[in-house]
Amino acid sequence: MLEAAPAGEVRALVVSGRGERAFCAGSHVGEFEAQRGPGGRARLEAEQRTWHQLAGLPMPTIAAIEGNALGGGLELALCCDLRVASERAKLGLPEVRLAVIPGSGGTQRLPRIVGEARAKELILTGRVVDAAEAERIGLVHRVVAAGEAVAAARAIGEEIAARGPLAVREAKRLIDAAADLDLEAGLAAELDASVRIFATQDLVEGAGAFFDKRDPEYRGR
Repeated sequence: MLEAAPAGEVRALVVSGRGERAFCAGSHVGEFEAQRGPGGRARLEAEQRTWHQLAGLPMPTIAAIEGNALGGGLELALCCDLRVASERAKLGLPEVRLAVIPGSGGTQRLPRIVGEARAKELILTGRVVDAAEAERIGLVHRVVAAGEAVAAARAIGEEIAARGPLAVREAKRLIDAAADLDLEAGLAAELDASVRIFATQDLVEGAGAFFDKRDPEYRGR
């Protein structure tokens, strides 16, 4: 399981769709009526567990959005740490157009990424934005030419993979925790993490490589 993968073995993860039509199609509208009641709750709970599992992975994750990321598809992308979109991508949470709400983290993760006011505007209108606007509001981190989203995401993943993997994981964990901690608690957590990182062999390797003017060979230890 990815959750248990050693830091030196899995250093970054790229999440992409198959083909160029969509990153993820989201829910099947034709199944909505059949999902009323307890059965629908079970499906939503299963979906939330899957999305939460992705968001909680210890290694950085990068969504390569080639095509549309709408509804549940965008909610999946929001679980990733970084998002790269092709110039033809469309993104949005249009659920209210169908008289439902984003039910797999959209109302919680989107405000944390683009801010409460912007999230309300997008969710309450159901408006879909293009890649350029998504980048402008901070929904995606980079826009690339059509067909290049996966390659760009992999390049970012390779850049991350060249860094100290234990330090990268600790930094991700601290940033994620910052939303739920006050400043003093966050600084205390950062101090504890720094002490742990300074005790690693990777730190010795990084310092040695710096003085030797060579690329470090981190092993996640």
